[in-house]
Amino acid sequence: MPAAPQFQSEFLRTFVERGAYYDCSGPAELDGLFAKERVTAYIGFDCTADSLHVGSLVQLMTLRRLQQAGHKPILLMGGGTTKAGDPSGKDETRQLLTNEQIEANKQSILSGIRHLLKFGDGPSDAILVDNAQWLDKLEWIPFLREVGRHFSVNRMLSMESVKLRLDREQPLSFLEFNYSIMQAYDFVELYKRYGCRVQSSGSDQWGNVVSGIDLGHRLVGTQFYGLTTPLITTASGAKMGKTAAGAVWLNAGRVSPYDYWQFWRNTEDGDVGRFLRLFTDMPLAEIKRLESLQGAELNDAKKILATAATAILHGSEAADKAADTARRAFEDGAMAEGLPTITAKLPDGILNLAVAAGLAASNSEARKLITNNGLKLNDAAVSDPKLMVDASALNADGVLKLSSGKKKHVLVKPA
Repeated sequence: MPAAPQFQSEFLRTFVERGAYYDCSGPAELDGLFAKERVTAYIGFDCTADSLHVGSLVQLMTLRRLQQAGHKPILLMGGGTTKAGDPSGKDETRQLLTNEQIEANKQSILSGIRHLLKFGDGPSDAILVDNAQWLDKLEWIPFLREVGRHFSVNRMLSMESVKLRLDREQPLSFLEFNYSIMQAYDFVELYKRYGCRVQSSGSDQWGNVVSGIDLGHRLVGTQFYGLTTPLITTASGAKMGKTAAGAVWLNAGRVSPYDYWQFWRNTEDGDVGRFLRLFTDMPLAEIKRLESLQGAELNDAKKILATAATAILHGSEAADKAADTARRAFEDGAMAEGLPTITAKLPDGILNLAVAAGLAASNSEARKLITNNGLKLNDAAVSDPKLMVDASALNADGVLKLSSGKKKHVLVKPA
């Protein structure tokens, strides 16, 4: 990671202090821009799924930080670019979605994230826009003559997203090859419409950002800027936002507020301070105090992180409920309401129930969990992988409690 410059502007200085800075173009000029005027900056999100996941959270928090510093964020939804598919980090072509699927995904994504920003007509109110508004209307030959002529195929072939695919001898469609051009054109269009001169992204998008900066210079004679964030990994080197159960989605319908709280509660010791800076609005002085804690007190800091991060995404009420549910389930041993719940027909095998509850990905994984004394039924360790669970195992509340270790609990109601 490049060393961060000594910025003077409030936003960039805070951005560095929060650990969100990776690199930027023209650092001195960009710092001056943020210091002297209200900057309009954008980040784009494609609509390939019905929810974003934790891997997108650094970018969402960047938009939030921009607004908190008095600047104007643009939340760009990629209704148009999704139709091409970003080849970055992929070994194969993304599945082509219909217009209806893309629109449904967009609306679902927005339902989970738009409350992170304040939208409106005020000076620093956020703008929501979909690039399908202009990309869908482009005419092929005029676009090639106006925009395509400024792109060198030689340079495009050297871009990381393209080069990696070709080096691995994986096919790259002509449609995907155009993605960089489309993203660059977004930058120019947002400048024309809203005076946007800054694009922020993850560091893996740097090549596309530079293409937009270059296109802005060629088409409108204006200096654009790029600002990137680091790709987040955990202290142990694992990819951020991946668990045994899969991606940590931001929409409550995909990952419940309780499970989201648990994700942050399970943060590695070495990541507590860093994640408090990146993913909460807590004051830096308080974060410094919390990250210095040791032993059991550090676990309290993890709970504070979990509650603060969950409150930003799902609201304070849901965060407090998740924290209370965890306390009752783990500390008081209670059958707490609010735990994730599934329904199942009984009798059923313990392996099937563990898989249905999301405590194991397969029967073989559930069997391994039992072998390692990691699966509990009503707080008692399961020792027999052939165990058939029937209604006699229901507790006074008429449910079963399945647990994986000490941190993952699911209630099972009979169907």
